[in-house]
Amino acid sequence: MSVYQLKSRFQTILRPLVRSLAARGITANQVTAVAAGVSVALGLFLSLALHPHWFLLVPVWFLLRMGLNAIDGMLAREHGQKSLLGAYLNEIGDIISDAALYLPFALIDPTGMLPAMAVILLSALTEFAGVLGQAVGASRRYDGPLGKSDRAVFFGALGVFVGLGGTFAAWTPWLWAVVILLLLWTIVNRVTAGIREAQAQAG
Repeated sequence: MSVYQLKSRFQTILRPLVRSLAARGITANQVTAVAAGVSVALGLFLSLALHPHWFLLVPVWFLLRMGLNAIDGMLAREHGQKSLLGAYLNEIGDIISDAALYLPFALIDPTGMLPAMAVILLSALTEFAGVLGQAVGASRRYDGPLGKSDRAVFFGALGVFVGLGGTFAAWTPWLWAVVILLLLWTIVNRVTAGIREAQAQAG
């Protein structure tokens, strides 16, 4: 089960807003660029400020960003705004945004940055594995258990924990270890599912 499976319900709620934005001339690429720009700006701000209370912005922004990600996709699919540039912006913007938003957590970890940096790297690899599905003749894979939406929930909850005064300690490496295992599982799931789908279509 992945949070991504709730996407269709989320889109139903947002559809009236998407129609309004399309009528006003707002494009999918503009929404994608705004989401990426704000994500990077917030990540840089938290990395420099490093004040625990500011981490409460993380869950708020992740929720808004999930909405923007749904909106740009709906604008592209349902309002004739699909483009090659948009496909690149969407994938690259998500990876850069995730890295920027996860980095502040690595910087406040007294046990060291390496485990959290491994999470950042593996998060990027999960998305790379998902995109590669298209390269082998399958669809873009979103298999869990720790896809982009699931990571948003995790880091959002971690932001609440830190923002309310929680501190990382000796248990933190164990938390990162669990996340790393889930990310590796996600990569394996996306690769194997992509291969199965491509083989089924070819056969």
